[in-house]
Amino acid sequence: MLISKTKNYTQIKLNEESVTEFFNKFKKRYSEFIGEHIIIDFSEIFNTKIEELILFLNFSVQHKENGTSFVLISEGINIDKIPDEINVVPTLTEAIDILEMDAIERDLGF
Repeated sequence: MLISKTKNYTQIKLNEESVTEFFNKFKKRYSEFIGEHIIIDFSEIFNTKIEELILFLNFSVQHKENGTSFVLISEGINIDKIPDEINVVPTLTEAIDILEMDAIERDLGF
């Protein structure tokens, strides 16, 4: 797990583990990221499955309830098959855009 923090968000990338291994590590360390906007970057992982991304659904819901954003980066995913409660985008630029849109929604009281 590779973690890099900016003043606006924490980006987490997988290193050589599988998505399932990464998920288990992330779950154990999740308390470290409460209160932070999180971008989990799967862009270097080929053939990520929707089922693997949905593992993170509860974290996404919890983050939204806490007033923070949670975004996954993964290319080639059919967005129509992803639950609305989780944000999946193909690039880091779009992930940052989602963080900004979420901030606007929070400011407007949505």
